[in-house]
Amino acid sequence: MHPTIDEIVVGDEPERWRDAGFTVDDDGVCRIGHVRIALVGRAGAKRIRDWSLRDLTVDGSLADLDGLPTRVSLAPVDAPAAHANGVVLIDHIVLATPDPERTTRAFEAVGLRALRTRPTDTYGAPLLQTFFRTGEVIVELIGPQEPGGDGPTTFFGLAYTVADLDDTTAMLGAAIGAAKDAVQPGRRIATLRHRELDISVPTAFLSPDPD
Repeated sequence: MHPTIDEIVVGDEPERWRDAGFTVDDDGVCRIGHVRIALVGRAGAKRIRDWSLRDLTVDGSLADLDGLPTRVSLAPVDAPAAHANGVVLIDHIVLATPDPERTTRAFEAVGLRALRTRPTDTYGAPLLQTFFRTGEVIVELIGPQEPGGDGPTTFFGLAYTVADLDDTTAMLGAAIGAAKDAVQPGRRIATLRHRELDISVPTAFLSPDPD
């Protein structure tokens, strides 16, 4: 059995996500696919604060995963919600590391197996991308081609698959950039202007995978 993401905790106000077309339950939980995003407000840190994972190959609890605050979950899978912005699932979560090889070893030690690694300049400077599968969500780890220090791995951003990207951009209007070809063949991508909505997580929307 492969590890899956149960919950992602974000330091944003629920109403800001509702403004971006997400359905948020009264308890501040946004159910996207089979992952819960818990919107806990700005009393503490912004952005992604921690996550919980099921079916890790660990005994007992886990305080962190190469610096990522991580909890072991035994919770059942939630049912997905419908979202006005057309989001159907989390396509991938982006993590950043100063040392991809070190982080990959830490991930594989708890059952997260690397699928592939490739060089990229998608984010500007030449980097390595390493991909892991957690159920329906891809974990995309980015880092330098040579180790760049001993700092922790950190959460960066989220990308979602939507039912129809043109409908999503029409619904969000000026809050989203123009759609363009994605790195993934046959897909398009548009980036949310998240700061304008007071959302602290870098956010992108992808058209469905043609495969």
